[in-house]
Amino acid sequence: RRRVPASIRTQIVRSQSSQVDKAAGPIAEDGRHEVWREDIYDHDNEPKVRRRDGSVQSIEKLEINPVPERDVDVAHTAVERKVQAARCMDCGTPFCQTHTGCPVNNLIPEWNNLVYQDQWDDAIDRLHSTNNFPEFTGRVCPAPCEGSCVAGLIDSPVTIKNIEYAIVDRAFRDGKITPRIPKEEGMTVAVVGSGPAGLATADQLNQMGHKVTVFERADRVGGLLMYGIPNMKLEKETVDRRVNLLREEGIEFVTNANVGGNVDVNELKANFDSLCLCLGSTKPRDLPVPGRELKGVHFAMEFLTMNQKKLLMTKEGTLESQWEKDNWITAAGKDVIVIGGGDTGTDCIGTSMRHRCKSVTNFELMPQPPMERAGDNPWPQWPRVFGIDYGHAEVRAVYGNDPRVYSVMTKEFIGDDDGNVKALVTLDVELTDKGPKAIEGSEREWPADLVVLSMGFVSPEDYVAGELELDLDQRNNIQAVYGDFRTNVEGVFAGGDCRRGQSLVVWAINEGRGVADSCDTYLQQKRMDDSDSTQAQSAFANLSSLSPTI
Repeated sequence: RRRVPASIRTQIVRSQSSQVDKAAGPIAEDGRHEVWREDIYDHDNEPKVRRRDGSVQSIEKLEINPVPERDVDVAHTAVERKVQAARCMDCGTPFCQTHTGCPVNNLIPEWNNLVYQDQWDDAIDRLHSTNNFPEFTGRVCPAPCEGSCVAGLIDSPVTIKNIEYAIVDRAFRDGKITPRIPKEEGMTVAVVGSGPAGLATADQLNQMGHKVTVFERADRVGGLLMYGIPNMKLEKETVDRRVNLLREEGIEFVTNANVGGNVDVNELKANFDSLCLCLGSTKPRDLPVPGRELKGVHFAMEFLTMNQKKLLMTKEGTLESQWEKDNWITAAGKDVIVIGGGDTGTDCIGTSMRHRCKSVTNFELMPQPPMERAGDNPWPQWPRVFGIDYGHAEVRAVYGNDPRVYSVMTKEFIGDDDGNVKALVTLDVELTDKGPKAIEGSEREWPADLVVLSMGFVSPEDYVAGELELDLDQRNNIQAVYGDFRTNVEGVFAGGDCRRGQSLVVWAINEGRGVADSCDTYLQQKRMDDSDSTQAQSAFANLSSLSPTI
């Protein structure tokens, strides 16, 4: 088995770590789909579910054996999961697995039907056939499949994400997910980046028989999954569990390997048959206003990463007081302002709450979304409506108000005599044909001891692309056509956020699988070409060894 070249190995070290809104229809007060046991065919007293057409369908008797619950949405009992799976069977055309729904085209009706029939082993096989890491998407995906669920037209959508989570967690619990050791074919691939795109690329290529080495610049494998998503959404034991499984299957992981920094990317390219770049989109959007240089103004990933590192080091007993003093960003006892919404902004709110901040406010440039779909946002598009995520709900519970302030933009940061931020000034904005416009005379000052910038990411960092002389698109992402994923440099592929821009974990998995398919096609052709070249050289050598006949 080919290992990392010694010249590269000396530059790096290995890793040691491995609301529901109540809608019209049969929805109970706790947000669950109602299960009838009485008054309807009460001679048998079996659990039943009311279908959308008003008819009542009996659910088979089953043993209540709940899968471990998750602390999101409504945690299902076995009966409730069966009810939800039954509702899925009431669908005519499954838009959930089309381009408006699941990016990895999960076979949702199929595994829902298998769950209904208690065929859990078959359900995990169908789930894994399209999704490498359902334990990640079942926890952190915003579930576009549920936004395009047909049942959601007149009722709450089927709880697809919850069932997905139940399938994979039950499979892990019952020992159904075990290492699959592939037959190695001898071609070598270097994957740069160990986020969801990089892991999906590595998993697929490894199962195709190639020898895969994953290079990660952080000290732990997982990328965004490890340091960008806090524990309350994705436990790090879950990430390590999958990484350790991939390691057992033959994938080699190398950490503290900053390709383009302490690892020469051209040397990497020369030592492997192919190079797959899954770098992520890691350059954050900044806020260039007066006072930006003040202490206490941080990017979201700085805040979340340092928090996660402290938690991991504390758990392992390796936390040093000097590291905490020099690196940790705390919100304890502070007035916190998070600028920017989305999932990352919500994670910053939730993390601040766990630090026991004094207050937390969330600024958003755009107006508050409508409570229901607007005319230009029809089903089955993702519903752009007002919602309450876990961070917002926690602030409401503790402080009695929603933390979000809409239609505001930051004008400047104000500092104290020691160079620390103490406040910021905002302007109200209004939407015009040319975009948001500040309203004169609408300045407001807000106390702030910690400001977290969560305004998204603009592109991947450019030093790897620069060294390889890769073409970039107009947004400075690596240029590669979706579905092909080849860059302008032979043998180099790109996928995930570094190619498509900032997106969802499920899209990263989609692109990682696509990169693997394209890379495998390239490697198979390369093997054939190398074989033909070797045979031709051998034939020529045999001919040249013959003595001429006169």
